[in-house]
Amino acid sequence: MSSETLIAPKPATVIEKAVPTTPSSDIVIDIRDISKCYRVFAKPSDRLKQTLLGWKKQYHRDFWALRDINLQVRRGEAIGVIGRNGSGKSTLMQIIAGVLTPTEGEIRVDGRVDALLELGSAFNPEFTGRENVFLYGAILGLNRKQVENLFDDIASFADIGDFMDQPVKTYSSGMKVRLAFSVQVQLNPEILVIDEALAVGDNLFQKRCHQRLRQLREDNGVTLVFVSHQQEVIRTLTTRAILLHEGAIRAVGAPGEVVLEYRRLLHEEEKRWSRAHVKRLERQVTRARTAPTINADPTSFGDYDAVIRSVEMLDEVGEHAGQYRAGEPMRIRVTGTVHKPLSRLNVAVRIRNKEGVKIYSWGTLNQDIDTWAAADAGGDVADRPEPFWEREFQAGEPFELEFACDCRLGAGFYEVQAVVAEELDQYYENERVLHWQDEAAFFNVRVTKDEHFFGGVCDLDMTARYHDA
Repeated sequence: MSSETLIAPKPATVIEKAVPTTPSSDIVIDIRDISKCYRVFAKPSDRLKQTLLGWKKQYHRDFWALRDINLQVRRGEAIGVIGRNGSGKSTLMQIIAGVLTPTEGEIRVDGRVDALLELGSAFNPEFTGRENVFLYGAILGLNRKQVENLFDDIASFADIGDFMDQPVKTYSSGMKVRLAFSVQVQLNPEILVIDEALAVGDNLFQKRCHQRLRQLREDNGVTLVFVSHQQEVIRTLTTRAILLHEGAIRAVGAPGEVVLEYRRLLHEEEKRWSRAHVKRLERQVTRARTAPTINADPTSFGDYDAVIRSVEMLDEVGEHAGQYRAGEPMRIRVTGTVHKPLSRLNVAVRIRNKEGVKIYSWGTLNQDIDTWAAADAGGDVADRPEPFWEREFQAGEPFELEFACDCRLGAGFYEVQAVVAEELDQYYENERVLHWQDEAAFFNVRVTKDEHFFGGVCDLDMTARYHDA
């Protein structure tokens, strides 16, 4: 079993509090050529040998968790950091928070950094929640009276009831993060660093956290830097996103574009994994090498053994449409071509609003699953379409599907994404993306206030019935 220790071959310049060069400067985090190296030992005894005999032989290997990171964060920005496990996200968060020192490079931070890195890591487990609140306030330089004035707000947001007066060692992981987050956001942070901690709480608490973070940034000018594996959170809560891969920045920019690059990265990793297991997955041994090279399109990715050629928005009679009224029939026509003999295909569409939130996703495999379930239950499936998943396609064969529904969306602008995938399992357990197309089509929805009016992102077709008391 390997063990690790920090390496510091040469000191790096780390400035906890930097003074802006001009009063108008709004750069609060300035990272220049940051790298972080760890010494990794094969066994504990090698660490002692390195100390005693290091001048003779090296008993460790160097692992660079970060390499040449450059980043500037402006006051009031919300920066989302995504990447696979081991990409360096937590190391970067700890360096920004001042917990770790970089091996090389320089970091300047202008403002007090409050960090939520590990669940309850700043708490004394023997103290009660109440005692830890006052302890943490004192660490941040607040006197007892100041913490008392904030305590009710902290306790209300944490919402852990009588556990506030119980030792923290009795808390669940969710309760720890509730209290830790509540303390952080009520003590007037300037820069708030969060490392995936918000994924632990329940859905209602996560909603409150996201609302509070948005309020801190928009109303108080707080700078947010946080790690999340939840792509929709990155899309909706950040102003800029960063994709880390193998310790380096692979992409930085608009959240939607960076998330797409992240999905492309995951797809590449999945392809490498599949190719390493071709003996077990016999179907993948004979992958075609002649698929068209169309991945120059920044909005698409895939293996391209099948490709989507067009996605069209249609009305009830099949005419092209770019706008719908709530309740009107809506059709989405997807056409494409299969470039090698294939079966077990799934063609699907996803609808997102202008904020990038996924509103709905559905595909032919969903329909097939319904058919199989009805057949297993002894139902009549004679009038249902033949399962698309069971269809055999030959090389060069085209396909065309029309997805139909009544438009139940709220007023706004929407994007359609489309995908054709090979589903080696009937229930989405083993998927190979053949072609994913972002921004495949767009449409608007309007709601007429004098005919059929509702609020929100979708129409639940709700009714009301009055009952006499």
